[in-house]
Amino acid sequence: MARLAATPRWQALLHINPGATLRGVGTSYVDDADFFLSANGARDPLAELRATRKALAPPHSPARCRFPARYRFLAEHLGWHEADPLGHCQAYHDWRERMPIGQLVLVFPAAYLNSPSSMFGHTLLRLDASKTPESEYLSRAITFSAQTAGQDNSALYIWRGLAGGYPGRFSVSSYAQRIHQYGFLENRDIWEYTLNLNHDELDWLVAHLWELRDINFDYYFFDENCSFRLLELVNVARPEADLLQGLRVTELPVHTIRTLEQAGLVTSRHYRASKVNALTHAAEALSPADRRLAARLMHDPSLLESNAFKARPPGQRHRIADVAYQALRIKGRKSARSRDTAQASLALLRAVQQNPAPPDTAAAAPAPPEAGHRTHLASLAAGSLDGRAFGEFGFRMTYHDVLDRPQGYLDGAGIEGFNLKLRAYEDGDVELERLDLVHIRSIAPRSTFFSPISWFVDGGLEQVPLEHDRGLGLQIQGGPGLAWQLGHLRPYGFAVARAETVPQSEPTLAAGAGAQLGALWIQKPVQLGIDFEQLYFTPGFERQRTSLTANVPISTNNALRSSCRYESQDSGGITQCQIGFRHFF
Repeated sequence: MARLAATPRWQALLHINPGATLRGVGTSYVDDADFFLSANGARDPLAELRATRKALAPPHSPARCRFPARYRFLAEHLGWHEADPLGHCQAYHDWRERMPIGQLVLVFPAAYLNSPSSMFGHTLLRLDASKTPESEYLSRAITFSAQTAGQDNSALYIWRGLAGGYPGRFSVSSYAQRIHQYGFLENRDIWEYTLNLNHDELDWLVAHLWELRDINFDYYFFDENCSFRLLELVNVARPEADLLQGLRVTELPVHTIRTLEQAGLVTSRHYRASKVNALTHAAEALSPADRRLAARLMHDPSLLESNAFKARPPGQRHRIADVAYQALRIKGRKSARSRDTAQASLALLRAVQQNPAPPDTAAAAPAPPEAGHRTHLASLAAGSLDGRAFGEFGFRMTYHDVLDRPQGYLDGAGIEGFNLKLRAYEDGDVELERLDLVHIRSIAPRSTFFSPISWFVDGGLEQVPLEHDRGLGLQIQGGPGLAWQLGHLRPYGFAVARAETVPQSEPTLAAGAGAQLGALWIQKPVQLGIDFEQLYFTPGFERQRTSLTANVPISTNNALRSSCRYESQDSGGITQCQIGFRHFF
């Protein structure tokens, strides 16, 4: 029995931690006594195996209905042969009839910065009835999520998620609901990865999913999260793939995709553009005059009878009406449709159908998430602070800033956590330059049809300019803003509110407000950023900062970065420039 308890399948069925995370190595990730038949089952796989054998051996045992995957495991290894061992489990059979078992797909909705639980993207599994389903909207979605009851604000959610303050559970729902939420309501691109699990392996997964109904796990935001739990579930289907090998300090959705690819489970990839991105691409194919006409049609469909519309060629009319129709649908997605809106939609749809479609101009899929750089960063730089030479070591736990190599990441979005920079100066001094606990930027451009609000938030320790020196201070700042797209240039502006405490200054606590103006130029060979910030503080001083940064990727996971910055508080000014090497791992 000891050898059987050590098999990969039994370990996977009990969710034993093989060393994938630091907490509870050798014990079960399940945090629910109802999942175990032995009092010591969470810590002793052999004791749980013996208790399971005892409970499942009698014919018509209720425990068989609770643990069908465990029963199959024991029956195969112990030679139990019964014609219909689960025939008395009507509830289980009724549930299984509603679960398609033809194909499993990993689904990755891209990052969504307005939700703390989805800042890095999200993962779920989709069960299809066959390898060529007639409609994916009839498929089932398997998700794992924190049980928050929807009462906590974003800051409290992040704190409790980091500390393991929520239980997490698996759930099964309609895939159509998930598509509507992610792709339509939240404007998120969706990537779908078909896995090569066969029918027998899927049977293991689905049977075990029944065993996990209403079972609690610990939920930790950075490692024991939705992505990690889905890997555990797939590991039950194919334990020999050893999907949990190696220590994970963080487990992000993109890590899950890479793990499955490296294990040879991914057979194909499909890109599903969000409604907003599909509309943006369609609108970009129009001239500025045509876009303005489409925007007017959206509000006044009677212009379909105007000379301005009818004078255009049929293919052009098709595109203009289609853009107006898509924009009107997106505009009304979160509110009840009025009669006027419904009539306008119908009129625009008729115009689309009545004018022959031009050649297809569907958007090419962007680089997939797994094509991006790795999410940890180590850097070395050399520079000068007002003629004082220094060397700088940097480490960033996660994940991406707006000037990193953009392929595979959300355009205009930067999420940085635990960003550390230490400096050693030529005179022997070693100083903490900064420690960003969180640094998030969403620079979303406005357009003819959309008017998103950009925003940013920073928090942590940093060296700030004082009147004649610099001092290490604790700060938090953020604010809303606006951004635009002018060719490859993306100018933006933020309103800024800041609070800081700097022991070397007088007074030590200060609050300020002001503005930040900047621009990004993001292309494959190089990424450039420039910004200017002006803040006024309540003690009566003011502070300015101007910076210019260039990033040059030399491979997927390596880059050169140079920057120059001028900072001043009242009359005193400091100039620093540096160049460094960055490695993602």
